Amino acid sequence: MKPIQTLTIAAVFLGIASGCNDFLNEEVRADYPESAFYQTQAQAVLAINAAYVPLTFSTDRNRLWVFGDVASDDAAKGGDAGDQADIGLVDDFQVFPNNGPVESQWGEWYEGISRCNIVLQKVPPITMSADIKARILGEARFLRALYYFYLVNTYGPVPVNLEPKNPEALQVEQSPVEDIYTRVIEADLAEAIKNLPATYTGADVGRATKGAATALLAKAYLYQKKWQLAAETAAQVKAIGNYELLPVYTQNFSQDFKNNKEAIFSAQHLTNQVPFTGNRLNQWFAPRQNENGYFFDVPTPGFVAEFEKTATGVVDPRLDYTVAREGKPWIDGTPYDPTWSPTGYLNKKHLQPLTEIPKSTKGDGNLNYVIIRYADVLLWQAEALNELGRTAEALTFLNQVRKRARESYLYDPTLSTTATVPAGLLPNLTITNQSALREAIYHERRVELGFEFHRYFDLMRWGKEYAQNALKDKPSFKYETNRYFPIPQSERDTNKKLKL
Repeated sequence: MKPIQTLTIAAVFLGIASGCNDFLNEEVRADYPESAFYQTQAQAVLAINAAYVPLTFSTDRNRLWVFGDVASDDAAKGGDAGDQADIGLVDDFQVFPNNGPVESQWGEWYEGISRCNIVLQKVPPITMSADIKARILGEARFLRALYYFYLVNTYGPVPVNLEPKNPEALQVEQSPVEDIYTRVIEADLAEAIKNLPATYTGADVGRATKGAATALLAKAYLYQKKWQLAAETAAQVKAIGNYELLPVYTQNFSQDFKNNKEAIFSAQHLTNQVPFTGNRLNQWFAPRQNENGYFFDVPTPGFVAEFEKTATGVVDPRLDYTVAREGKPWIDGTPYDPTWSPTGYLNKKHLQPLTEIPKSTKGDGNLNYVIIRYADVLLWQAEALNELGRTAEALTFLNQVRKRARESYLYDPTLSTTATVPAGLLPNLTITNQSALREAIYHERRVELGFEFHRYFDLMRWGKEYAQNALKDKPSFKYETNRYFPIPQSERDTNKKLKL
């Protein structure tokens, strides 16, 4: 499985210039115009591969973790006090249009959209396999929907471009969020579902599938509070039959289980590749001591306190799978030192031990970033069913997630040498009150999906009262003004049709 190699090669092939002196000293022998590129099936594949690249963490421009984690109540900036000051400003909600993450993330997602638009325009006329052409166009529509989903939930109303345009034609005002959902995201995903295969083999593993498009459509319905459609579409993901929860929760974050049955769609990373395709998060989140890391995106005490305990003090195993804390081993088995982090905690989900990625190449990790996993889909279904008043059905899906968490004790010998679940750990819930079950689902999302870059977006979609209470320790946060991050200054300077 090496799709990401091709993705980055494609990005280079499609126009990222080389800085090699030897290359610059060579005599130019020929031109390679765009008109000569989109001619073959192989070139069509290269073009769609390039559209995946902005999802990866192979560069530092993708700052999804800053918005999803640091802006939330789960995480603090971490790092040295003066390092990456713009991330600290996001943490404190002192965010201006020229903020670095605000600028770079906008650029990454629109670059992805631009590459999808080129594919959708240039690939249809190519003489090639009809099945592969349909698949490529389905991939482009899925990716474009995903990029717009991220944009509307981070920046709110944004300009919509659905075809390649010259710079002078890019003066476009924002479209309403509701319109982007229906006209772009839902429409693209409906087409993607028709054309994408259910599975791949060999080097194509990691591409968007029918299940990925169906899951993203369920998420889009959920975020719009289209509860019936969300529940029905989440059920369709299950009906595809390719997904299940892994027996041990932490297997989702191990190089030994990449592209597993729970991972519906992931950004692919590989180490030791030229061009570079590694996961930079491995260095961003690691401790400085002994590992050459930057120790950003650190858990808060409030996040740690969210995990349930039994009457005898046995904690939900997801806590120590997710968080490094005093008295517990670090990922290499040595004692964790709480002085490695300004909060006393480090997050572990995106990190690899030095036995896998040595200190000298710490920023070249090979863990994928799982964008959609099956546990998330189960919790979407539970949430939608509860909002429809179908609490008994909602409990079924919520309890599946809790069951897997507690039964990690049966399959992970580091938790128990006797393969026994501690008494009273994460029991099945029997709540019948809709409001109480809603709170239980919100809690379960927080502990199940912590540090997977979803929390802030959950807080915002759950509304003003919930968000204000969750972020009460951030005095600058005001839901009315911070519901969305500002459109970047570079876009304000170039697009004069923006309504600000």
